[in-house]
Amino acid sequence: MARIATFQKAVNEALDQEMERDKTVVIMGEDVAGGTYTEGDSDAWGGPLGVTQGLYTKFGDRVMDTPISESAFIGAAVGAATCGLRPVAELMFIDFMGVCFDQIFNQAAKFRYMFGGKAETPVVIRTMIGAGFRAAAQHSQGLYPIFTHIPGLKVVVPSTPYDAKGLLIQSIRDNDPVIFCEHKVLYDMEGELPEESYAIPFGEANFVREGDDVTIVAIGRMVHMATEAADNLAKEGVQCEIVDPRTTSPLDEDSILESVEKTGRLVVVDESGPRCGMAADIASLVATQAFNDLKAPIQTVTPPHTPVPFSDYLEDLYIPDVAQVEDAVRNVTGSS
Repeated sequence: MARIATFQKAVNEALDQEMERDKTVVIMGEDVAGGTYTEGDSDAWGGPLGVTQGLYTKFGDRVMDTPISESAFIGAAVGAATCGLRPVAELMFIDFMGVCFDQIFNQAAKFRYMFGGKAETPVVIRTMIGAGFRAAAQHSQGLYPIFTHIPGLKVVVPSTPYDAKGLLIQSIRDNDPVIFCEHKVLYDMEGELPEESYAIPFGEANFVREGDDVTIVAIGRMVHMATEAADNLAKEGVQCEIVDPRTTSPLDEDSILESVEKTGRLVVVDESGPRCGMAADIASLVATQAFNDLKAPIQTVTPPHTPVPFSDYLEDLYIPDVAQVEDAVRNVTGSS
């Protein structure tokens, strides 16, 4: 049975249901318990944006507040995953990856390969991404392409409450390390959310909208920018097909190529940077494997190659917007 719920609720519910189902699932991170059962329990937020609220009350010591040391608790989560637990570690902001990167890319990502498939590391690292929250340059980046680059990691970037719940459940059940990226601006977004538990397989893109004129591949929050642009362009007679990869590793290359084969045009909309980002990667994929299907040059819509500004006005200019997506589509369709 589905009801309307927020992206934040979707993440919380996935954690709740998986902890109920599997007693090896544990949560660790900074302020994930949030002072529950202490004096002044108004501090019991469940993380800075309340995503894990209520879980300590229900599961007790399986929800562990940690010191402010990402290298310590991410390392502990990786180690625990090799010894029979299924930890979900919260790296509060993806920008903090530099503190604990060795434990992720040089250890967790390589264990299965280095030990001939005998070692499994079923750890999930939940982390917040994205600009638009007025959190400045050190708390606003979309660094998921860095993790996508690393063999052995799976990378998830959901765009809706439905996808967030199903993909997080799949992440917890997966036997490989997963980087689960939650765009902080989407937490209050509402959508249909089934009450029951369900898992969405990795590597299967979602066709958000069907169309014959141009393919728009959009990731995370940018799916909503693309959808609004497609609604506007439909009034001009341009029909956009929107593909949401949902996971960047594994990437559903077949669905992207299938869509481009049908439309002959591609616009990629991504909030990660323009250099070595997902937009560049997907554009390269299509240019090398579907060049003969293209009727126009590929267009990408990304932020500029600059840190995220703190100024409200400049941050809004930094983030790809609906008008930029519309302009890119008009360029490839010749309707500008």
